[in-house]
Amino acid sequence: MGKFININNSRELLGDLISDALNQGADAADAIWVKNTSTTTTCRMGKLEKLNDSDEEQLGLRVFIGKRQSIVSSSDCSPKAFKEIIDKSLMMAKTLPEDPFVGIADKADLVTNIPDIDTFDKKNISTDELIDSAMSCEDSARSVSGITNSEGASAGWGKSSISLVASNGFNRSYQSSGGSLSVSVLAGQNSSGMEVDYDYSTSVYWEDLKDPEKIGRSAANRAKKRLGAKKIKSGKFPVIYEPRVARGILGHFITAINGNLVSKDTSFLRDKMGKQIFNKEISVIEDPHRKRGLRSKSCDSEGIQNKKRDLIEAGILKTWLLDLYSSRKLSLRPTGHASRGVASQPSPSVTNVYLDRGTLTPAKLISGIKSGLYVTDTFGQGVNYITGNYSRGIAGFWIDKGEIAFPVNEITIAGNLKDMFKNLIPANDLELSYGIDSPTIMIESMSIAGS
Repeated sequence: MGKFININNSRELLGDLISDALNQGADAADAIWVKNTSTTTTCRMGKLEKLNDSDEEQLGLRVFIGKRQSIVSSSDCSPKAFKEIIDKSLMMAKTLPEDPFVGIADKADLVTNIPDIDTFDKKNISTDELIDSAMSCEDSARSVSGITNSEGASAGWGKSSISLVASNGFNRSYQSSGGSLSVSVLAGQNSSGMEVDYDYSTSVYWEDLKDPEKIGRSAANRAKKRLGAKKIKSGKFPVIYEPRVARGILGHFITAINGNLVSKDTSFLRDKMGKQIFNKEISVIEDPHRKRGLRSKSCDSEGIQNKKRDLIEAGILKTWLLDLYSSRKLSLRPTGHASRGVASQPSPSVTNVYLDRGTLTPAKLISGIKSGLYVTDTFGQGVNYITGNYSRGIAGFWIDKGEIAFPVNEITIAGNLKDMFKNLIPANDLELSYGIDSPTIMIESMSIAGS
């Protein structure tokens, strides 16, 4: 692996790469350099099971000849590789078909103000500290009465350096960091039934992770509560999603407003711009500049400004998620949502998004349900983004007369996301922890297939 590029000289060297590509026949070009280092430890049953160190470096060049583009990537970042990358990319571009929507941003559209988003923790986390954190996480879970086995606990820490340069003058480099802790344990016995559950924490700064012992106890108690699960009758009932799984419902909305789907006419929301799709009390907000946010970005990967905005305001859809390509296909302005890897062209992606809190507590939502379902986990990928049809396997608890009654399993819930969005009520327990965040939510009626 080449050690030619580093965070200090990367923009200058990428600029040289682009200049050489232009001199050899490209009409425009952009380049990206990414370096990732990480360490992950996994412990199981009180012993170190895995220790993985990773140090990867990649370079990507995109060139344009007229309305033809090609993308070439390499894990060799040495001076020798520069010439090979340029030669290959130019040769490919000449043979590919034209695409009227490709191209880099106009210089006048480039971001001019880069905010400080504080996404890089300079602290170095030692392997011993990672092992101790994973051990503590699992030990805490296994110490809870009723826990009989463990799938293990993991702790990880990584840092990234990224540089983006384009022939239109875009020139940006930044560093980011991230840590994680997780544990998964089993409760019960083979003879009477076993249940598994987990908990986890992720953050930009190591100090912002949840306490390992709290994560362990939470995972253990979640697993214990699932013991003795029963089947339930089929029918239509209210469904409550706890925040961890409610994030998935928000994620389905985010996918449905992605410019790639909308421009291909493959989203069930494709004709809903400016229309009411949630109730008028609902707001969905994107905040790309949140300090220490897991998905924070100071601008998008094409150099277009991003900003805090309402994706949903008073229940009304306010924007698509657009990069340059999808915005051109839709004859709209880009919204600053481009994200890019080294081997692919940019595509739309969100930063920090949250469904804003409501006024009722989760307990109040539950207390108003005569019979219904409280969902703590979902399984399978049963979402059709063309129609909005939704079907997932779930685990959770039955609600009887306004109270959590008993755990349930072997259940499928189904509906259509358009109807689910209209009938969604958020609770007031929003926590901004994971980049895509939601409070507890209630869907007033869904089809439940039980016994």
